[in-house]
Formats: sequence, C-alpha cells, structure tokens
Amino acid sequence: MALQYSSATVIPCATPRQARPVPGAGRVRVAEILATGTNGGAQEHLFSLLAKLDRTRYDPTVIALSPGNTVRKLQREGIRTIVIDEPDDAVAVGIVAAHLARLAPDVIHNHMYRAEVVGTKAAIALSSAGYPRPYVVSTVHSSRVRSSEDRQELCRLTPCMDRLIAVSRAIVAKIEDEGRTGAKVSLIYNGVDLERYDHQEACCTLREEYGMEPGSPIVGVVARLEAEKGHPTLIDAWPLVLRSVPAAHLLIVGEGSRREALERQAAERKVAHRVVFTGRRDDVPAVTAVLDVAVLPSYREAQGLTVLEAMALSRPVVASNVGGIPEMIEDGISGLLVPPNDAGALAAAIVRLLTDHSYADLLARAGHNVVRERFCLERMVADIEEVYDDGARVARLSELAAV
Repeated sequence: MALQYSSATVIPCATPRQARPVPGAGRVRVAEILATGTNGGAQEHLFSLLAKLDRTRYDPTVIALSPGNTVRKLQREGIRTIVIDEPDDAVAVGIVAAHLARLAPDVIHNHMYRAEVVGTKAAIALSSAGYPRPYVVSTVHSSRVRSSEDRQELCRLTPCMDRLIAVSRAIVAKIEDEGRTGAKVSLIYNGVDLERYDHQEACCTLREEYGMEPGSPIVGVVARLEAEKGHPTLIDAWPLVLRSVPAAHLLIVGEGSRREALERQAAERKVAHRVVFTGRRDDVPAVTAVLDVAVLPSYREAQGLTVLEAMALSRPVVASNVGGIPEMIEDGISGLLVPPNDAGALAAAIVRLLTDHSYADLLARAGHNVVRERFCLERMVADIEEVYDDGARVARLSELAAV
C-alpha cells in the first residue's frame, strides 16, 4: 500500500527557490527541441517539466522533429507544439531556424541526440543571419554508445552549446568519455510528481483484462521493447521464478521493435502462458501500482525514470546495477540490484521479494522515502528553471550590449 502524505506535508527536496531577476521585459521564452514525438523517458521528462513550469515566468514552445503520442499528449494539455516531420537534418535545420526567428527564444533546450544536432545548428544559423543568439542547453537523456561519426559531431557542436544537463553521474562520466568539452555540465536528476503518485489508485481491472487469477502475484517491467532494456534476460529468468512461485505472472508493458522476438522467446521457454505483453498503456502509473515487484533489467540506463515511478508508488524494485540506477537504489536498503544479463541473479531477487513480504515492504517504504527526499519533480523543475534564468540573463545582456 502506497504511503500517503497530506498536502501540508513538507517534501524535503521541494524547497522553493528564490529566483533572481532577469533583465528585460516579458517572460523568458524557451524553445524546447524534441528529437522524436513518440514515447520514452526523455519525452516523459519534457511533459513533466512543462506541466510544472511556472507559466507566469516562462513562455515555452515545443518543436518536435517527428509526430507521435507525446506530441498529441502535449497538444491536449494546451502546450504550444510545432511538428517538423522532415527526416533530412540539413532541411530540418533550416525549418527550425525559421521558427526560431519568429519565436525569438531566450533559451533553446535540446532533448536527445538529433535535437542536439538540429537545434544547435539552427541556433548557429539564426545567429549567422543576424538574429540575437539564444542560450543553448542540451539534456543528455541517453546512455547509448554513439558511433565514432556521431561522437565527432557532438564534440564539434558542444563548444557552440552553453550548458549540458546530465540526468545522472553516469551520464556526466559519459560526456567526459566522449570528449565533449566547451560547455558547462550540470547534474539534474529526473523527478517524479509525488502529488500525483502519492494518491495513485491501482488499476482494479488489470487481472480481469489479462485473465489472471485473483490474488496472483504480478511482476512487471515498464520499458520500450528495445535491445538495451534487457527483456531477454527477464524472460530467461521467468522459468526460474515459476519454479518457486508458480502462480506468478510477468507483465511486460511497452511497445517497440523487439516484441515479436520476445514473444517467440517466451514460447520457446514454455512460459508464454505466464507472460503478458500489454503493448502501450495510457495508464502506466495505475498499472505500476498493481505490481508486487517492479523490475528494470536494462543492460545500460541513463537513470531509469520507471524505477523512480515504481519507488514513488511504494513498489519494491529489482533493477540492473548499471548506469544511473545505483544512484537511486542502495542495494538491500531501497531496492535490490543485480548484475546485468544474469538471469539467475535476477530470478533469485524477484523470488526473494515475492516470498518475503515483510522485506519487500521494507524496501518499498525506503524507496518511497528516497524519491521524496531526493527525486521529486519540483526539485528537477526548479533546477531547470534556474538554468533558464541564467541563459536568459546571458542572452538578453548580450542583445543589449549589441544595440
């Protein structure tokens, strides 16, 4: 059962910041450049950021480089969103630059690799055309190992950026390993909206939807069905879990290119009757709230936002000891960490939490407290707002000096 806090409860990490004045008139104009409008952690990060951004102080516009579910979600929330469905980067740069000339942003905030490239080049083109130069920020959301050509491109463009935001210390190290210099790096963790998650009701129809027996244990993973997320290891672990907990069901939530291969693997392991592929769900928090154990078996991970969301819902978590995940979970205290690609260790950790309910509850409560103390959405938004303010000061003072 999720821990409950009243609206009067002080969340330690949500202490309000004292914003310093920004020169010039009007709100700080921000252009959020999003590499793809589909679903994912970076897209959820942006949506959460804009949902909490102080609209009396900031005027955001999203420029998405492809359509998708996140674009529609942003538009439904009344967030001004422009879609540029142009696969050619050179053409996309010109279109983005034209929109930036009209929007006159103080700050450009790039999200994901293609946005870093297109958004930064558009800012350069804007300045070359005689328009005021915006302050360029890029958030590095992914732990993906880039090709040598992509790394060279990022190294070349980074000195044209003003700030890099890393979502974990692991990403700070990645930036250093890639040789990206010339821009200040700020560590700002992703955050969870505790106001929402503390009062999240579990999906009461989930077992009925998928033909699960009443009261049967449910283990779940919420992640894109892509190679780096580690689903094959989890499916390999599932026969081992069923030996100890034969009534358990595995819920695989998400969509992606690996679904057919994973379904075949489940059939080959003779566990397909105990594995449910839900595809995309629009009620992920409610689904996560049902889980007896939340799992993230990734082979690499920038931070792992779904881990934080499960912890916020007081779900016990088993996750791979990779990337930014151990920055959120202390093994044996606020969750269980296992080596990546180790089906035996993963199965043992899942079975332990399914069979030792008092220990699972202890970890769940500790995990919730970690989110409450360190990873609330308010802290993330306040830190990014401070970056926007810094950027607006630089951009507006430079513009005034040029007059």
